[in-house]
Amino acid sequence: MVMLVRAGCDTSLRLAVMAGKKIGGAVARNRAKRRLREAFRLNRLCLKSNCDIVLIARDKINKASWPEVQAELIALAGQAGILKNGKTL
Repeated sequence: MVMLVRAGCDTSLRLAVMAGKKIGGAVARNRAKRRLREAFRLNRLCLKSNCDIVLIARDKINKASWPEVQAELIALAGQAGILKNGKTL
């Protein structure tokens, strides 16, 4: 997955999810978006609240295990510097 972050004074912790046609058909794209939304929901408390986040699904998202999806989200958040106090899973 790819994470884009926009921080600023007019932002709150909001999420946008995108999945292109390279993921597959509509069923595969919707599954990828559901997985990203759920990973965000479960880890929302670990993230700073002054940023907007865009998650872009990549083709291997549906084949990855659930812990891998969550770990990648946390890793990308750490790289972007939006983890609260350096918390991890």
